[in-house]
Amino acid sequence: MDLCNRNDIQALLLRHGFRFSKSMGQNFLIADWVPRNTAEASGADKNSGVLEVGPGIGPLTRELCRRAGKVVSVELDHRLYPVLAETLSGYDNFTLVEGDILKQDLSALVAEHFAGLRPILCANLPYNITTPLLTACVKAKCFTSITVLIQKEVAQRICAQPGTADYGAFTLLMQYYTEPELLFTVPNTCFLPMPKVTSAVIRCITREKPPVAVQSEAMLWRTVKAGFALRRKTLANSLQTGFPLSKQELTQIIASCGLPGDIRGERLCLADYAKLADALYAATDEN
Repeated sequence: MDLCNRNDIQALLLRHGFRFSKSMGQNFLIADWVPRNTAEASGADKNSGVLEVGPGIGPLTRELCRRAGKVVSVELDHRLYPVLAETLSGYDNFTLVEGDILKQDLSALVAEHFAGLRPILCANLPYNITTPLLTACVKAKCFTSITVLIQKEVAQRICAQPGTADYGAFTLLMQYYTEPELLFTVPNTCFLPMPKVTSAVIRCITREKPPVAVQSEAMLWRTVKAGFALRRKTLANSLQTGFPLSKQELTQIIASCGLPGDIRGERLCLADYAKLADALYAATDEN
């Protein structure tokens, strides 16, 4: 059975009485080069344990099973369980975990299933859980790499540079924990049903240590959040949304970091935010 052939897919779904759910963001691949190239880009091999999220009917899962030592797929939609039992029946290195990935303890899941294997994540992610899931994945610090098919604009946001429209707090979070690279785009014609957006595959290699050192990670993310709170205002104005300091005090702190007084938060790089977070940490009673 070709899991990317439109006729085979429709026959499979009809056999199991399956209908697509918009609320679950279900779009199944109908271009076989996409799961093949995505699995290849993940670097999965016999020494890898791959966590997949939202396997659908299993086209990417099959490609991963052909490469990896073990594949564990987490699926929320109970209607797909019998479908996956059929399409993955020939792979003894496949395990299905039934449930919501956002409610899983990722570190515990990896420890349970991937002992002795290099844990990576590879998935065609439902658009509606992309940001919270990637945030959870990088903070869990249990994957050596993350390779995902996601909405193109989110991929661009992750890889964005300071001062660009796509640059934001999520950019800095992902670039703090990983080294992201946008690999290739995937047209909407590669999916059934066809979404309204273009997708992209992005690979994020987990950093051994962050590219900047800070006294407090909590203060770094508090500073970043405040820095982007008022994107079109100056940094001093924006920081007032997150710190009980006067504009004059904040202006002095900004100047002490070697930054111009009229700069906006969207123009600061990660190193600038690290320096600013340390200065704010010293200036407040947080320490």
